Amino acid sequence: MSLKFHWFLPTNGGDGRQVVGGGHGVRAGASGRPASVPYLGQIARSAEQLGFEAALTPTGAWCEDAWLSTAMLSQVSDRLKFLVAFRPGLTSATLAAQMAATFQNMSGGRLLLNVVTGGESHEQRAYGDFLDKEQRYVRCGEFLEVVRRLWTGEEVTFEGEHVRVERAQLQQLPDPQPEIYFGGSSPIAGEIAAKHADVYLTWGEPPEAVAKKIAWIRELAAKEGRELRFGIRMHTIARDTSEAAWAEARRLLDGIDDETIKRVQDGLKRSESEGQRRMLELNRGSRDDLEIYPNVWAGVGLVRGGAGTALVGSHEEVAERIAEYHDLGIDEFILSGYPHLEEAYWFGEGVLPVLTERGLWQHPAPPTGTVSVPFGGRAAAS
Repeated sequence: MSLKFHWFLPTNGGDGRQVVGGGHGVRAGASGRPASVPYLGQIARSAEQLGFEAALTPTGAWCEDAWLSTAMLSQVSDRLKFLVAFRPGLTSATLAAQMAATFQNMSGGRLLLNVVTGGESHEQRAYGDFLDKEQRYVRCGEFLEVVRRLWTGEEVTFEGEHVRVERAQLQQLPDPQPEIYFGGSSPIAGEIAAKHADVYLTWGEPPEAVAKKIAWIRELAAKEGRELRFGIRMHTIARDTSEAAWAEARRLLDGIDDETIKRVQDGLKRSESEGQRRMLELNRGSRDDLEIYPNVWAGVGLVRGGAGTALVGSHEEVAERIAEYHDLGIDEFILSGYPHLEEAYWFGEGVLPVLTERGLWQHPAPPTGTVSVPFGGRAAAS
């Protein structure tokens, strides 16, 4: 299977040349570029030109609404899919199924869904959701069961602990059905993923920890008679040389002051997310020893909630780490960088040609009738 690469749309207050913090109950940090349709459209068009399959769009109080943002951006891009993060339970299962079907049909099949159960009770309550974390996962499973059944055209009557519908049915079905991406490190999250996810996502951890997660989910999915694909969410700093990449990592770290690190870390420690706890363990709130594995850097997580690690190195080194994760079972990589427009080109023009040479990746929609020259490569018809 050819690897799939996805990029990120920085609707979380914008973008900039420094790490833009926020997420998981923490306010978005300062940025230099607004989350506007013209700028995000640049990122979307560049991502699809470079060969990224989709773009993740976050959800939460710290960013613009993912559904509305991506609906607008679908009109200024051609092929790129949108991995829309959404929280089940903040709207009815029937309405969510209908929204997804509408997006899928009107965009030409360009919707993927990133189901986010919600790890911060205080933020959930701001949206009117007063369930605790465990109950949110129970509701999520019920929600996804109803949504999937509706997508098949079934008339659904369902009465669960949290979700109830009577004679629900969609008149317009999604074609194809959107794939569901799902992450979570707690025991109940694994159960929900095994039953409902198409792709299980993990944040970037050292390979040994990722391998354990994959084995855990595979075992749970096998009990359900299912097989899942696996993806990983990380940032990237890829340059022509290792020295240049690490110099950029140091520049980003130098742009973060100690007061901000302390404030954000204190906020993230209140998170109920097991995955967030694991991210904090990797950086320990310290500037020291942030290379937690060769070419894996935990500096982003000092001020950013959620994905807190980055692949850092030369194009060849980053490609090598990607191949190592792939050997464990990771087939999809959701990446981002600062700024997102420029970093997409560093990765797309630097790392992807290396992976092509190794037979691990091919452009999903290669241009025709042109000549392309990869970094350090020879001109070839493409």
